[in-house]
Amino acid sequence: MYEEQFSKRLAELRTKKGVSARDMSLSIGQNPGYIRAIECGTTFPTMSNFFYICEYLNVTP
Repeated sequence: MYEEQFSKRLAELRTKKGVSARDMSLSIGQNPGYIRAIECGTTFPTMSNFFYICEYLNVTP
């Protein structure tokens, strides 16, 4: 349940910031498809990557 909410919110915040999933993935030091995989629900970020994502999007955990 939380994974689905997180995926949707991530896509929403990323789109609002105006950045592609590929560019965001590379900006946080991951492979080009990392953010897309999270948004599709096929993977979930580690805790450290979760904090990188929050920092990148300028949101609190």
